[in-house]
Amino acid sequence: MKGYNRNRPNFNNKNFDNNRSRRDDRGPKPQGLQVFVRDGEDISKALRKLKKKVEAAGVLKDLRDRQFYQKPSEKRRIAKKAGIARWKKRQKELEMNR
Repeated sequence: MKGYNRNRPNFNNKNFDNNRSRRDDRGPKPQGLQVFVRDGEDISKALRKLKKKVEAAGVLKDLRDRQFYQKPSEKRRIAKKAGIARWKKRQKELEMNR
């Protein structure tokens, strides 16, 4: 029986990349949300784009969640309550469609 080889790379690891030099050539990834404004584009349109990106990324929701400490039991209780509300809403919509 062959023993465990510590020197062998773990190819099952999602973070493993055997082409490290190629990864370095791509440069750093941009941090945060970016909205590119074209010449002559309205600022309000760019703000709407930014708001959509912020909403899609869940930045404000995450900020509100992290604002105060919440016990894990409280998180579970709130998640369960929200799931029940979603289920009731869906049942109500199904009843209306009949």
